[in-house]
Amino acid sequence: MTDKIDFGTSGYILGILSIILAVVSPLAGLVTGIVGLVMSKKEKTELSKRGKKLNIVGIVVSIIFLAVSLAFFWIAFKQGLSSIGNLPIA
Repeated sequence: MTDKIDFGTSGYILGILSIILAVVSPLAGLVTGIVGLVMSKKEKTELSKRGKKLNIVGIVVSIIFLAVSLAFFWIAFKQGLSSIGNLPIA
């Protein structure tokens, strides 16, 4: 009873999941996209080729959203530090 793991289908599903997670949680989308890309490269079927494309899109979207999130965090952090001096003392 040895079952062969279907890496093409797994890579395809992880590709779709990486795009969804890229918007919700960019770091999770990035990790999911990388794992899915590795799994998609293990087979040479049509489904694994589609999964490879989806995973690359998920990785790129994750990197973009991660960069935007870090930029917003940095701006908010800088704004918060500059307004500390303006706090009224009770």
